[in-house]
Amino acid sequence: MAILNFRIFLTALVMGAAGGASADPVSVPTYRGIAEVANTPSKIIALDIAAVDTLHALNAPLIGVPSKLYVNYLDSVGSAADPVGTLFEPDFEAMARMQADLIVAGGRSSKQFDALTDIAPTLDMTIWGEDHVATALQRLHSYGKILSKPEAAVSLEQAFLAKLAKAKSAISGKGSALIVLTNGPKVSVYGKGSRFGWLHAALDLPETVEGVDAQTHGEAVSFEFISNANPDWLIVVDRAAAIGLENQSAKVTLDNALVAQTTAWQKDQIIYLNAANIYIAGGGIQSMSHTLDEIIAGFASGA
Repeated sequence: MAILNFRIFLTALVMGAAGGASADPVSVPTYRGIAEVANTPSKIIALDIAAVDTLHALNAPLIGVPSKLYVNYLDSVGSAADPVGTLFEPDFEAMARMQADLIVAGGRSSKQFDALTDIAPTLDMTIWGEDHVATALQRLHSYGKILSKPEAAVSLEQAFLAKLAKAKSAISGKGSALIVLTNGPKVSVYGKGSRFGWLHAALDLPETVEGVDAQTHGEAVSFEFISNANPDWLIVVDRAAAIGLENQSAKVTLDNALVAQTTAWQKDQIIYLNAANIYIAGGGIQSMSHTLDEIIAGFASGA
């Protein structure tokens, strides 16, 4: 839709006039189209971890976040803000009591969008689509505009792009990679158009296997698939570790005779990413920067 529910705009103006956010609205792109919202909110609830990540980087006034954030670098946010349910089940009563100026939904909380608009002006800032990095940076600048901190958003973008260039340099000429997600003993691979595909697209990292099914949960494969693909590099995301489960670890899952035949295994060219950062907070400006640090360090140690 081109313009979001008019109710959002009216609610924003009313709350701004009551002493919360400024009454002057700003227009920002969202997952559901262009939305108008009052700027400079003083009380924000964020239900998406990527949104919490980027809003925190901009020192936004976060008063409510999910009870579990999963990523260590946001521990201070979780301690300072009040819990508002989980990623999948927001606590609507708790949020109603907070009288927030703005609610930011996205990803797993996107399905609750309509119900959330009854509580406060709500934006769906889901990060999805082929150009993950461009969308993530668009969200960064939207938050900067809403918070009246456009210069801070530009500064964060410049630092990220500098790191992106450094990662490209580290990768150049080092061969192809296969992105693998483990979930206990199960294995899936992710290609260029997937949720992790920005590591290929934005970094010019060659795919070992082109045309991998770009679905949310990756394409389930066997160890024979990995062996036959024979990647120069394996980039690994351990889903169980990301969500705090004590399932079989990725290192144990991949330690078998078939994977051991690959160039990646034989040259010790396996990068185990911080799974929570990329899986839970993927698209947050801090999350992406931390992942780039791991890519830079990993490829620097390769041939």
